[in-house]
Amino acid sequence: MKKGTNLLEGSIWKGIVSFAIPLFLGNLFQQLYNTADSLIVGNFLGSDALAAVSSSGSLIFLMVGFFNGIAVGAGVVISKYFGAADYEGLKKAVHTNIAFGLVSGCILTAIGMILAPQILVLMGTPESVLPNSIVYFRVYFAGSIAFVMYNIVMGILQAVGDSRHPLYYLIFSSIVNIILDLLFVGLLGFGVGAAALATIISQFSSAFLCMMRLMRTKDVYQVQISQIRFHKGMLGQIIGIGLPSGMQNSIISFANIIVQTNINKFGVMAVAGCGVYSKIEGFAFLPITCFAMSLTTFIGQNLGARQYDRAKRGAYFGITCSTLLAEVVGVIVFFTIPQLAAAFNSETQVVEFATKQAHIEAFFYCFLAFSHCIAGIMRGAGKSAVPMFVMLASWCIIRITYITVTVHFIPKIQVIFWAYPLTWSISSVIFLIYFLKANWLYSFEKK
Repeated sequence: MKKGTNLLEGSIWKGIVSFAIPLFLGNLFQQLYNTADSLIVGNFLGSDALAAVSSSGSLIFLMVGFFNGIAVGAGVVISKYFGAADYEGLKKAVHTNIAFGLVSGCILTAIGMILAPQILVLMGTPESVLPNSIVYFRVYFAGSIAFVMYNIVMGILQAVGDSRHPLYYLIFSSIVNIILDLLFVGLLGFGVGAAALATIISQFSSAFLCMMRLMRTKDVYQVQISQIRFHKGMLGQIIGIGLPSGMQNSIISFANIIVQTNINKFGVMAVAGCGVYSKIEGFAFLPITCFAMSLTTFIGQNLGARQYDRAKRGAYFGITCSTLLAEVVGVIVFFTIPQLAAAFNSETQVVEFATKQAHIEAFFYCFLAFSHCIAGIMRGAGKSAVPMFVMLASWCIIRITYITVTVHFIPKIQVIFWAYPLTWSISSVIFLIYFLKANWLYSFEKK
């Protein structure tokens, strides 16, 4: 059987890094085509249109994050069957996962199309921005099945150690998205709905290419149309591991919507500036995300193969490398944020809001990296409920309570920005105490 990156033998650091690099590049290109909308809209259509695209970001992640979390659970199940060489179970997990993605995409389309106006109004989206926000949101969610299926099929490939082919397909789709953005928005001037349409078309292209790869491969995880269904017992395993991750994503997204609602109160320029920073931050978080994803697959495969000591050593390497790299990136963002923000929109107030946020948050990226790595390790071990509860406590309850109370007495936007480093730090401390008290890394074989 052909394999991608070998995570079960050889050098641990080389295995993790060689698996993480294509993930990083793939996520980089995915972030590029997510950012292309804001970059091109901000330069061609102005601050109001940029704010419309930015104000939809948290809401989009709320809707998509739950199903993507389930996909993470599926990846853990698949990686364990793959590591254990249980190919019959692997095939059932793959086909059940695809069936789940198809159904989820249809449900998400209906929910997004129907609820967009009501949710955006409840978020306090500025009136000058609201019509464009609704258009962007509805067009984006008309293609829900594309981004759900892409994450599903990409997760299957990554779970069996293939992080390269998703990279190739993302490069292609990113180029498609940027070309279509420039055509629809820059040349033809169609507006924000066209930017969302460009993103949908590009996501369909990457999902199609990934699916073709799975159908044409000769490996044991080959997809056969006739086998796409909910196999008995397999959906329960996938949801059992993926549901906490999905709920965690939704919890974080809900907290971010509360944050966005408070930012909206400071006006269009604040919405645009914070939206610009969120795009830049998305690039800064890529090393963090990729190490966490690599650790989930690495831990899942090695525990499936009962290589407990190798799993422990890989976990330590991933945590150390990710936190150090995150802090380096944070320093770079801190000092370059004015220039980076101006690339999206050169209006002074937009750049000032983005700069204020970066100067408060950037030095705390190491805590975010630590939390994500620990969560990735625990998901790989099938223990996804613990990170869910940690995130619920720190990134939702504490964050919302802090913002609600503090902004009431100190109505300054900097108060909102401090919510992020505060809750990243708290979650890191909770994870550290849990690990030290439970001696968790030395008990993999008992998990």
